[in-house]
Amino acid sequence: MTEKLTTRIKAIAQLQGRFELRSGTIAETYFDKYRFEAQPELLHDICTAMVPLLPAESRVLAGLEMGGIPLVTLLSQLTRLPCAFIRKEAKAYGTCRYAEGVDLPETGVTLIEDVVSSGGAILDALAKLRSDGVYPAVAICVIDRETGGREALAEVGVELRALITMSDLQQATI
Repeated sequence: MTEKLTTRIKAIAQLQGRFELRSGTIAETYFDKYRFEAQPELLHDICTAMVPLLPAESRVLAGLEMGGIPLVTLLSQLTRLPCAFIRKEAKAYGTCRYAEGVDLPETGVTLIEDVVSSGGAILDALAKLRSDGVYPAVAICVIDRETGGREALAEVGVELRALITMSDLQQATI
């Protein structure tokens, strides 16, 4: 199933050109996650395939703004686990929180992200979460670009589990 998903994602989301990634790295191949997240059937199939990646001890799924939000919403529906939405910055009005949705327990929070390159977005979220006494041990993503994110997260004690890797995408034929 993952091989077929990889081909479908590549067909819909792969763009060629010159793209600057969040890490500052320039890539000639870019995977526009909004293209696969905007396709209801494909998004459902991706999230269904991600469910087995979730640790058994998951109590809350926390999606990172912005690409992790559609994923965490559907994963919450599929697993019946509550979810939270992690902002890049706390909003300056209303609740003034960076984490919306359910309250986060100290353990059992699994982070959900779309594409991981350097791991920077997850590391930024981890800094906020840990300062509030929340200690996620696992992050799940759709695509690991295999450009250092897994290693950067391992250095801070977080395991990255990816549905597919850049190597998988490069080997897939459309």
